[in-house]
Amino acid sequence: MRVVLAEDLFLLRDGLTRTLREHGCEVTAVDNGPALLRALLAEGTAAPDVAVVDVRLPPTFTDEGLQAALRARRERPGLPVLVLSQYVEQLYAHELLAGGEGAVGYLLKDRVTHTEQFTDAVRRVAAGGTVMDPQVVAKLLNRGEARGTVAGLTPRERDVLELMAEGRSNAAISETLHISGSAVAKHTASIFDKLGIAPSPDDNRRVLAVLAYLRS
Repeated sequence: MRVVLAEDLFLLRDGLTRTLREHGCEVTAVDNGPALLRALLAEGTAAPDVAVVDVRLPPTFTDEGLQAALRARRERPGLPVLVLSQYVEQLYAHELLAGGEGAVGYLLKDRVTHTEQFTDAVRRVAAGGTVMDPQVVAKLLNRGEARGTVAGLTPRERDVLELMAEGRSNAAISETLHISGSAVAKHTASIFDKLGIAPSPDDNRRVLAVLAYLRS
C-alpha cells in the first residue's frame, strides 16, 4: 500500500513513517502543502493508495493540508484521505465529508500514538471505509443544530449511532456494547426510522448518510 504522509513536525513525521513502513507500507513523506498536492496527484506507480494529512501545514499553517487533500479529491475522485488534527474542528469534518463518497477519516493526533488503532484506520480508509474519531463524532452529535435530530434517540441508540459513525460493523458494535446482533439490528432500524434515513446494507454508506444528516 502506497501512503502519502503530510506532517510538518519532524519527530511525528519520522515516527509515523517508521510505523507505516513496519506495517508493510510504502511511504512518501512531505512537510508542506504544495509538496503534498504534487505527491497526491502523482501518476503511475507513484500514485498513492491513501493520504494521511495534517490539517495545518506550511506555508500558511491554517488549513493548507486539508485544502490540498480536498483539491486532490476533486481531481482524483474517491482518493482515500485520513486527516489528522490537534483539536476537534467541526468545519474540517464537514468539509471532508461533504462529497459523501467515503474513503475518508478524521483522527485526533493523540490517537496516532496507539499504533494498531492508527494503522487499522489507515487501512480501513484505504479500503474505502469511513473512520471518525470518537471525540469528533460526539461533538457532531452534540452540536446545537443537531440536538433536535437526535433528541428522540434513546441512550442506547446514541451509543449505537456513535459506533456506526466510527465505521464499526454490526458485529463490532455488538461486541463493544455487549449486546446481541439482533439487538444491534433493532437499534439500527430504529435510528434510521427516527432520523428519516432509508436503511442501507452497505455499512460505509450508512455511516455517511447519518453523518450527512447530522451536519445538515
